[in-house]
Amino acid sequence: MKTVKMRNMVLGEGMPKICVPIVASTKDGIIEEARNIKNLPADIVEWRVDWFENVFEFDKVKDVLKELRETLGDMPILMTFRTSKEGGEKSIEDEAYAELNIKAAETGLVDAVDVEVFTGDEVVKRIIEGAHAAGVKVVASNHDFDKTPDKDDIVRRLCKMQELGADVPKIAVMPQSKKDVLTLLTATEEMATEHADRPIITMSMAGTGVISRLAGEVFGSALTFGAAAKASAPGQMGVEDLKDVLTKLHNAL
Repeated sequence: MKTVKMRNMVLGEGMPKICVPIVASTKDGIIEEARNIKNLPADIVEWRVDWFENVFEFDKVKDVLKELRETLGDMPILMTFRTSKEGGEKSIEDEAYAELNIKAAETGLVDAVDVEVFTGDEVVKRIIEGAHAAGVKVVASNHDFDKTPDKDDIVRRLCKMQELGADVPKIAVMPQSKKDVLTLLTATEEMATEHADRPIITMSMAGTGVISRLAGEVFGSALTFGAAAKASAPGQMGVEDLKDVLTKLHNAL
């Protein structure tokens, strides 16, 4: 399996990396969160740009990205517009979605963009090609806040992301039972062992699924999300607790 490098972070080797989301709505709030994250054991920051009050004015998005880069130094930045249909704050037209992601990639200020794989194959391919042309990685994602699909469906979705050319396939699902968490972990192991030629990210959400955020090194998920200020999804642990558990597990393996 090949690894994915973003600045000094290598995804797909060693302990799962920790990504911390920024979910403030104002520029000042965003930069304040970034300053706090600098003092935490985080490996990468996700700017959830769908929370930003001026997200549809690209000059203001770029302005925030410049300050984020200055504040975070060499920490990689993943920019994500999570759409309302996948649990995000706002809706967006496909054309605007593609333009936002490609223009952000072309600034050279982000290291990766997130693309929701079910936006439509042509839009997804266009964003992936545009990001790659700018030297930026792509996380393809899918989120199901209602249920956990069956194992074969989870594997199929991750394979689709890989086939479309994403650097990192990612899926997050909602468990309705403990058995659903096992389904997600089984799908993760199967994908990592039998299909993936690149790092993958998987998680089962909410309190029931929190074990999936900790056991990535065992089952094959290369990155996990931890909360600094406000969690961006149900079940995120605090970053320092998360790092502690991941380190203890890593040392025991």
